[in-house]
Amino acid sequence: MKVSEKYYDEVFDFEGLWGVASKCGLKITEKDEKKYVIVTELYQDNPGTSVTQAGKNLAKQICESKGLSLYEIVYLECTPDTNSVLSFYDEQYFEVTFNDTPQANYRKLPQHETGNLFS
Repeated sequence: MKVSEKYYDEVFDFEGLWGVASKCGLKITEKDEKKYVIVTELYQDNPGTSVTQAGKNLAKQICESKGLSLYEIVYLECTPDTNSVLSFYDEQYFEVTFNDTPQANYRKLPQHETGNLFS
């Protein structure tokens, strides 16, 4: 189950839960004066924590590494299409909003919103 490189510009190494070395796909793009940080699950190519489980910790590590502010980005999590017969592996994007609590808010993006991200 290889993830197509069309979903990311680089592989980002991060410290996952319990200090486990982890990886995700990363794409940073700008549209309508907003900076989008898109993290993509790499499935078997990720030896550690998934992007969803890493959550705010991953977002903070990316922002620190790239000189961004956590509260000034639009943070998206992507489960890429892997051409699997299992619907669990269908392409989906979630906008994640972080606040001062450990709990994040997730909103599944409709397809008409995700199509505009890369044009």
